[in-house]
Amino acid sequence: MDIVIPLFDDFEPLDAIGPYEILAYLPGATVRFVGSAPGLVQDTLGSLPVHVATGYAEVERCDVLLIPGGGSARTMAESPDFLDWVRRMHAGTRFTTSVCTGSLVLGAAGLLDGLTATTHWDAAAQLESYGAEYTPDRVVRHDRVITSAGVSSGIDMAVQLAALLTDEVTAQAIQLYTEYDPQPPFDTGSVAKAPAEVLKRARSLR
Repeated sequence: MDIVIPLFDDFEPLDAIGPYEILAYLPGATVRFVGSAPGLVQDTLGSLPVHVATGYAEVERCDVLLIPGGGSARTMAESPDFLDWVRRMHAGTRFTTSVCTGSLVLGAAGLLDGLTATTHWDAAAQLESYGAEYTPDRVVRHDRVITSAGVSSGIDMAVQLAALLTDEVTAQAIQLYTEYDPQPPFDTGSVAKAPAEVLKRARSLR
């Protein structure tokens, strides 16, 4: 099972590393990070460079394509060559997925036309500009296309994907091994729950 995660400079680290942590435990799975070219790719926070060994153009097919978000989503969504590659990969995947603003890339590639989809709450209007209908749900599945909302929701998506690729017992075992049992100290993890002061501060973090 070949799982491919493209990384471009300014990627959101948890978008990629969270799902990687889950999916790498799948029996028989290989998770590959690819980039525009082999070499170091820098995350959006500035302290987590990742070395990718392969350029995306070298990849002919994969079983799962997972597009992370962050500032890198703009670069990916505005690259005709990359979008053509995404379409080619999607033609042969078992699942094509995104985390956070990675859904903007799927939208730009024409894969979300007329579908409900999710993304980071601050990118809802951008998502809809690509022909999708935004929903605040954490994970949205349409057959083999799966989108997930902002950053941490990629872990939820990866656990669900693990069950689809193997079975529920395997997915639950991975969830247990990684002790993914969220108990956040505050109930402000969605726009619907956050007071205005918190929302304003969150927007300033970009």
